[in-house]
Amino acid sequence: MKKITLVYIYLIVILFKLHAQNSKPNVIVIYTDDHRFSGVHALGGQSVKTPHLDQLAENGIVFTKTYLMGAFTGATCIPSRAMLLTGRNLFNLSGQGHTIPEHHTTMGQAFMNAGYYAYHVGKWHQDLKSLARSFNHGAKVSGTPAYLTDQFRMPYSDWKTDGNYKKEDCYLLEYDKKGAIKKRPLLKSDKKGPTGTEKIGPHASEVLANEAISFITTYKKEKPFFMYLAFPAPHDPRQAPKQYKRKYPVDKIELPPSYMSQHPFHNGHIFLRDEKLAEWPRTTTIAKEHLSDYYAIITHLDAQIGRVIASLKENGNYKNTLIVMAGDSGLAVGNHGLLGKQNIYDEDGIHVPLIISGGIVDSNNYGRRIDALSYIHDIMPTICDLVEIEKPETVQGKSLLPVIKGKTEHIREYSYHAYRQHQRAYRKGDYKLIEYVRAPTKDYLMKEEMLLGSRVTQLFNLKKDPWETFNLADFPEYSEKISEMRVEMKNKAIELNDVTDGKRTKINFWNYFD
Repeated sequence: MKKITLVYIYLIVILFKLHAQNSKPNVIVIYTDDHRFSGVHALGGQSVKTPHLDQLAENGIVFTKTYLMGAFTGATCIPSRAMLLTGRNLFNLSGQGHTIPEHHTTMGQAFMNAGYYAYHVGKWHQDLKSLARSFNHGAKVSGTPAYLTDQFRMPYSDWKTDGNYKKEDCYLLEYDKKGAIKKRPLLKSDKKGPTGTEKIGPHASEVLANEAISFITTYKKEKPFFMYLAFPAPHDPRQAPKQYKRKYPVDKIELPPSYMSQHPFHNGHIFLRDEKLAEWPRTTTIAKEHLSDYYAIITHLDAQIGRVIASLKENGNYKNTLIVMAGDSGLAVGNHGLLGKQNIYDEDGIHVPLIISGGIVDSNNYGRRIDALSYIHDIMPTICDLVEIEKPETVQGKSLLPVIKGKTEHIREYSYHAYRQHQRAYRKGDYKLIEYVRAPTKDYLMKEEMLLGSRVTQLFNLKKDPWETFNLADFPEYSEKISEMRVEMKNKAIELNDVTDGKRTKINFWNYFD
C-alpha cells in the first residue's frame, strides 16, 4: 500500500512539474535594425504607417524612454545586440561586442536553462560560437558569414548545430520562371550592392516572417518556446516592394523639426559609409527621398510582423505568448544633416521603440505609456522577470517589472551614452548634455593618425525640445547647469568604467576632454 501511495505521489509531482512548465508563456523577441522610436506611428506621431505595431502598442505597454547606451564602432548594431542578448552594459562587453564570452549567459541560454525550446530566425551579428550555444535550432541565419547589402538578395545559411558556418554554404533565394522560390548557391559574381528588386526574389523581411510563421504553425513540443526574430530592416539599403514605396510620394513627405542641410560641426566620425549614401549638403529633396524609402521599408516590415502575429492567433498561441518588440538603434535620415546612426542624438542614434505586448498582457495595461528611463540591456532582465525565470548572474541591466507593477516610477535617475572616442552624453531630468572632443583616429584612407572632431558642448531641454534643435549651451544663463552636469557626467564615467584606455578604441574620450 505504501508503494502504491509513493508511486501516486511521484506521479502527481511529475504532472505538477509538467503543468508548471507548460504554464510558462511563449516568448517572441522581435528586434528590428536602425528603427528609431519615431519610426512607429503610434509612438512618434510621424506619417509612417505601422498599423500592426500600433496594435501591439494599443494592446500592450510602451516604454517611451528606452535608449541604446552607445557604441565604440560605426556598426552600432553589434554592441546593441550584444547588450540585448546578454543584459550587460556597453562598458562591460567583450571588446566592441562582437564576441560574447562563454561565461556571459545569453538570453537564449537563460530560456533553455528554464526549460524553453529556443529558436533563432534572421540576423546574427555576434560570433558563431555564441549563436550555436544560444538556441536549440533556427532558420535562415543571415548577416554572417556573407552579406550583400541587398534586401532582395540576402544570403542565408541553414542552421548549423556546431556553429560552423561557411561562406560557400550560403545561398540566395530567387524566383524561378513559374514564380516559385528556389535556392541557388552564392557565387563569386554576386557583388555587394542593392541591385535586387522584387522581380528577382523575396524580400528579406518576408523570408524571415515566413520562417517564423512556419515554426509557430508546426511547433508541437511540450516545452514553451522562445523565439528571437531579428529582421535586417529597416537598415539600408532601404528597399521595399513598389506597392509600399507608392504610399510615400517624395513631394508629400514632411521633414521633422531637426532636418538640416548639413551638420554644423565635425562630430569626430562624420565621413563614413552611412553618411556617404547621399551627397552634401542634404537638400530637402535628398532628405525627403531617404525618408520616403525609410517609411516604405518600415511599413513593409510592419506588414510582415502583422503576419507573424496573425499566425499566433490562428494557431491558438497568442493568448499564451509574450511579444517584445524593440529597435537596435535610432537613425538620422536627414536629421541634423546626418543620415546614419553614428551619433548620440535621440532620434538620430539612440532612442528606440520598446513595446511589451501579446496575449499575456493584462487588459488593464493596454495602451500604457511608461516614461521611466531604460536601456536596451534592461530588456533581458525585464523579460526574465515577466515570465518568472531566473536571471543569469552575468546580467547587469535592471528589470522594469517594478515600474510595470507600479512599485516605483523609475529604475534609473539618469542615462549615460558614448560614441567612440569623440562623443559623450549625460541625461538627467529635462536636460541632456552632449560633449564632443578632438581626438585622434586612424583615417582609413590616409592610414595615419589624425585629430578629428570639434570641441563642442550642446545642452538641450528635451521636454521643450525633443528633436534637439536649440542649443542652450550658447547662452550664459545655462553655464551653471552645464558645469553641474559635467561634474556628474565625469563621476558616472568612473562608475561605469568609461576611463580605461586600450580596450575598445585605444583612445579614451576623457584624455582629450579637458
